[in-house]
Amino acid sequence: MLAAGVLAGALTPGVEAAAADPPGRSLTTREAIDWKPCPRDAAAECGTLRLPVDWARPSGEKFDLAVARRKATDPDRRVGVLLVNPGGPGDSGVDFAVRRAPSHFSADVQEKFDIVGFDPRGVGGSQPVRCSQELLNQRPSAYPRNQAEFDQLAEYNRTLREDCRRHSGPVFDHADTLSVVRDMEALRRSLGEKKINYFGHSYGTLIGEQYAEEYGDRIRTMALTANIDHSLGAREFLVSSAATAEDSFHQFVKWCKSTSSCALHGRDVTAIWDNLLARADRGEIRDPENPDQVLTANAIAFAAFKEYFYGPDWDELATYVAELDAQEPKARPPSQQPQQPRPETSQGAVQQTTAYPFHAVFCQDWRFRPKDYREFAGLTKAELRAAPHMRGAPRTHPAVAGCVGWPNEVNNPQHRLRITEAPKILMLHSLHDPANNYAWATNVHRQTRRTTGLLPYEGAGHSVYGRSDCTRDVVDDYLTELKIPSAGSRCGPAAMN
Repeated sequence: MLAAGVLAGALTPGVEAAAADPPGRSLTTREAIDWKPCPRDAAAECGTLRLPVDWARPSGEKFDLAVARRKATDPDRRVGVLLVNPGGPGDSGVDFAVRRAPSHFSADVQEKFDIVGFDPRGVGGSQPVRCSQELLNQRPSAYPRNQAEFDQLAEYNRTLREDCRRHSGPVFDHADTLSVVRDMEALRRSLGEKKINYFGHSYGTLIGEQYAEEYGDRIRTMALTANIDHSLGAREFLVSSAATAEDSFHQFVKWCKSTSSCALHGRDVTAIWDNLLARADRGEIRDPENPDQVLTANAIAFAAFKEYFYGPDWDELATYVAELDAQEPKARPPSQQPQQPRPETSQGAVQQTTAYPFHAVFCQDWRFRPKDYREFAGLTKAELRAAPHMRGAPRTHPAVAGCVGWPNEVNNPQHRLRITEAPKILMLHSLHDPANNYAWATNVHRQTRRTTGLLPYEGAGHSVYGRSDCTRDVVDDYLTELKIPSAGSRCGPAAMN
């Protein structure tokens, strides 16, 4: 629970009595945000909220939470605030509110809600976690082949962790989602709202789920899409992630077989794909945008997963695979290393550090600590069995590998959800989500059946809200009119490209 105490250092302080709040669940002051026009769009307002780095020590060191707001376009019909988080971990809620919300949400939602985005601590404008670019460029393979390579991975992760802590300050040790939940509650108070509405996507659903656990009585509505199941162990997490990526591959093959515009139509797509990855294993496939770089099989699988499955963009994926398959074999020079995915660097002059919050959040939210090569190899084999064509889980495998060697203590370890005070929460999830297995949503719903309603979208892709008129209307009716779809309701698949 939230420690009681005084929150200091506001830009524009305002005092609010907290007598009505249960002990330990709120601050004794409310800090106001000094709103100003956002640099990227003057129609939106930006500001910061001064908050404790460690909620167990509210009078200790502070950081500035970056916040953005788009006011309801029809003040006479305003319902309240809609807090939003687009996922990650590491995506910017400020960027979402300023740049993406006008095209993402319907006109009805924009008329009735102040849309408020915030950058979770350690992300974007909220004291971002930063790491040495040179050290990030030295990242070893996430697929160690023996105990010695496993030990090298663990040592590298420990070195990187200390480097990121040094460059980021104390926020690095408190970047977990439970701390973000407490930040969100402070933001509610700062906005002067008795109850909030919340829209969370993907990793943003974990923020919503845990806010509902801690502060369920502060919620008016909460819509969660592409849901995270925070009760999973390492094997379940990796295998279910691999299985859903493999399912998306089969959805692509099925589409290509029935669609004449597919660049691989009329051919054995699965055989072409498997052969392409085998050629990549031999060092024969190069990056079309950087011919000097060799692509590994895992890099190709990750590109298909992240760049094309999420949409899904089947046409573009078919073209990408066809172009790689058409390459003439070229042996890799002995000194050249396969290309590994790199974190994004800042634009402009060469940067010594790079924003890299992922593992600061992930490794404090999940107790995934394979202790030796034998255990890690067992997890990898289970992945491969679940996804032989995708070579396991393209994203979650390196995520778990990045926690090898970290301390065993976890700020926000997995547990079954226990929501007791929240109103009915609306969950939507694609049956063929490439990243978050549909079983994650059914598991969360099973844990919280009295407080959640789950509506399946019967198509593919990671995003859900704007997928069809059905998915959009269900969320809009819930947020604006408190309408929950009846049990057994579903939204059919939208037309594919």
